[in-house]
Amino acid sequence: MGAAVSLGITRFAYGLLLPPMRADLGWSYALAGGMNTANAVGYLIGALITPMLMRRFGVARLLLVGAVLASVFMAGSGFVTAAPALLLQRLLAGIASAWVFVAGGLLAARLGEAGSSRGGLLLGIYYGGTGFGITLSALLVPQVLRAAADVPHGWAWAWWALAIASAAATCLLAWAARAMPDKPAAHTAQPAASTTNAPPVALHRFGWALAGYALFGMGYIGYMTFVIALLREQGASAGFVTLFYALLGVACVASSRLWAGLLDRYHGGQPQALLNGLLGVATLLPVLSPSAPMALVSGVLFGGVFLSVVASTTALVRHNLPPARWVQGISMFTIVFAAGQIVGPTVTGWISDGPGGLARGLVASSITLWAAAVLASRQHSLREV
Repeated sequence: MGAAVSLGITRFAYGLLLPPMRADLGWSYALAGGMNTANAVGYLIGALITPMLMRRFGVARLLLVGAVLASVFMAGSGFVTAAPALLLQRLLAGIASAWVFVAGGLLAARLGEAGSSRGGLLLGIYYGGTGFGITLSALLVPQVLRAAADVPHGWAWAWWALAIASAAATCLLAWAARAMPDKPAAHTAQPAASTTNAPPVALHRFGWALAGYALFGMGYIGYMTFVIALLREQGASAGFVTLFYALLGVACVASSRLWAGLLDRYHGGQPQALLNGLLGVATLLPVLSPSAPMALVSGVLFGGVFLSVVASTTALVRHNLPPARWVQGISMFTIVFAAGQIVGPTVTGWISDGPGGLARGLVASSITLWAAAVLASRQHSLREV
C-alpha cells in the first residue's frame, strides 16, 4: 500500500488525467510534463530530508504521515485550475510521496534481511505494490471522467476520487504498519559504536549504478507521463486505455515474483542493466506500430519491468552495505532517481511539442533507457573491488 500511494496513485495516475486537463486548460506538452517535473522536484526535496525525519520521528510514523499528506495534497489538485497552484500541489504531493516510498523501501529491506532467503521477493512485493495503485487508477479515473464529462473541469472529480482511494489505502497501510518493527532486527542491528562511527558511503563506488539510475529516472517517467496521451492521439478508446493501464498495473504486481531470483543472485549492476534494456524496447514499441496488440505488449512489458529497476537498487544497497548504512544508501539512490525525474517530463514534453510529436519524445526516452543500461552494466559488486 505504501508503494501504491506514493507512486501508483500520487504520481502515475496523472498520466490518465493529462489529456483532459491539457485539453481543458490549453497546456502545451512542456507544461503538461512540467506537472510531473514539479512532482519530482518535491520528491527530491522529500528524499533529501527523509533520513533526518526518520531519525526524529521513526520510520513507520513517517510512512503514515507521508501517506496522509499525499492524500490531502491530491485532493487539493481538484480545487484549483491555475497552473502555478497545480504545480504547487504536485510539488507538495511529491515531498510526501518520497517520505512514504523511502520509508517503505527501508522497512521492506529490513524484512528481507530478517528472511534473507526471500529478500529479493520481499523487495519485489513492496515495489510491485505500485501496480495496485496503477490498476486502481485505471479502473477509477476513466469512469469518473466519463461521469463528469458534462461538468466544468470534470477532471477535478477524478482527483477527488483518487484522494479517497489513497486515503483508503492509507488505512490499510496503518493497520499493516502496526506489525512492522521500527528498528532493525536484533541479529542485523549493529552495535551503537559501529552505527555511529561507520565510515560514510563512498559515493564513487556506486557511481555507475547511480549514473544509470539517474538516466532511468529521466527515461521511464517520459513513458509514464505521455504514453496515454500518445494512445489517445492514435485513436485509442477510453475502454482500451483502461485495459492498457490496468494490465500495466497487474504486470507491476507480477514482477515481484518474476525478477526476485535475479535480484538475489547478482550483487552488482547486472539486474539494473538488463531491466533498463527491456524498458527501452517497451518504450519504443507503441512508436513503431499504433496497433492495439503492440500497445498491450508494450504496457505489459513495461509494467513487468520498471519497478524492478527500483527494487534492484535497494537490493544493491542491501547486498553491499551494512544495515546501519541502508538508510543512507537508499536515500542516495532516491535522490539521483528524483533528479532524473525532474528533467525527464519537461524535456520529453518539449521534444513532443516539436516536429514528430509524442512519438519523437518517446524515442528519446527509449534511447535514454538504453544509455542507462550501458552505464549500469559497468557497476561491480563492492565485495569484488
